[in-house]
Amino acid sequence: MSHRIVHRIALPRAPRGLSRHRRRVLAQCQKRHVKRATFRDCGRRCVYCGTILGLERATLDHVHPLCRGGDHAPGNLVAACHHCNQLKGSLLPVEFFARYPWAGANFMRYARAVHRALKRGARRAVSLAFAEAA
Repeated sequence: MSHRIVHRIALPRAPRGLSRHRRRVLAQCQKRHVKRATFRDCGRRCVYCGTILGLERATLDHVHPLCRGGDHAPGNLVAACHHCNQLKGSLLPVEFFARYPWAGANFMRYARAVHRALKRGARRAVSLAFAEAA
């Protein structure tokens, strides 16, 4: 039975929390940047009710919810007040605008940097809701 000589090399390791901390800092900076850009693109207003917001009161809302297959793309994010964000919840835009047509009308007016397909769906839902009401 032969014994092989195995050379083990121990490489110096970076502290464990360092990389996690750096990722967290980068994620926070990136989120802050995305929130400011979205806030600016929405005219510093809630896209659903149209009230003027401050940056500290604004929340990011996913127009197409993450739980329904949405993503974090800038074309899927809008600025909304806390109340409207809670009101929308995880509803799809078509469902939300059919239930609250006034929110869809404001959405078309203030959401400038949203995907074209989302705006088209909002326009359709609002026109159908207003036609049913008349």
